[in-house]
Amino acid sequence: MIEGGGLGTHRSEDIGPIDVQYRNGVVDVAVADEAAATATARTYLSYFAERVSGHAPCADQHLLRHIVPERRTRTFDMPRLITLLADTDSVLDLRAGFARGILTCLARIDGRAVGILANNGRHLGGAIGSDEADKAARFLQLCDGFGLPVLTLCDTPGFMVGPEAEQTATVRHVARLLTLAPNLGVPLCTVIVRKAYGLGGQAMAGGSFRVPDAIVAWPSAELGAMGPEGAVRLGFRRELDAITDPVEREQAYRRYLTDYDGHGRPIHAASVFEIDDVIDPADTRGHRRGVRRSPSRPTRRRRIDTW
Repeated sequence: MIEGGGLGTHRSEDIGPIDVQYRNGVVDVAVADEAAATATARTYLSYFAERVSGHAPCADQHLLRHIVPERRTRTFDMPRLITLLADTDSVLDLRAGFARGILTCLARIDGRAVGILANNGRHLGGAIGSDEADKAARFLQLCDGFGLPVLTLCDTPGFMVGPEAEQTATVRHVARLLTLAPNLGVPLCTVIVRKAYGLGGQAMAGGSFRVPDAIVAWPSAELGAMGPEGAVRLGFRRELDAITDPVEREQAYRRYLTDYDGHGRPIHAASVFEIDDVIDPADTRGHRRGVRRSPSRPTRRRRIDTW
């Protein structure tokens, strides 16, 4: 067909090979052979079968206390966090080769199937670009269509910005998240693991911190309109530029930064009811009020977009 259309001559192996389809999100899970494909398909479909409540084996939850580094500029392993949080051997990562800044996983917690949406700080700091927004929105449709409650793990500096990002129609793509998530028919729970900045942080909570059935934060969480360093340098630019001595200017910057950072700590957000609570990471599985309210049958959505 390609050759007949005057578009050149190519080997059949070069037309849509698996590495291309994996990177562009066409393939949910890439496997080695047909036997693995059959086993993975069975696993995939099992999440949509009847959910079983009750105790299920999981990793030592105290390990979650050591996932996020004390130094806020260091990244951490979000896939490992998900593996520790979920029941043992219950996580299936979908479209892992596509839009690597966000993770979309099916998993089980206490034997019940859930959808886990999480930012991956090891790819562009966890910023949400057009591809990440498409991947997340389609995953939310999948969970909504099959009645799976959603758990979001937030660690994002916000939406991707800049001239290159605008060329990808960022506004149009990320709008899917901000309009779809608040209209989910399934419960939504949010855990702010570290960064929750700007509209990206709001999107990970369903469009607003008022949307989730439950929203809690770890002590490592940071909340704000943007990162503290950028917010201070922009917000106090005039005051800082007026200081001629470089040492004194740096000292003033550090004071502003400390004050701004204090307002963005999770305990402050909880004290003004912006979030429900600040929790011990080891207790995260216990703060699943929305998960326990999972509907027993699919919701009203009957069509799931293919993108």
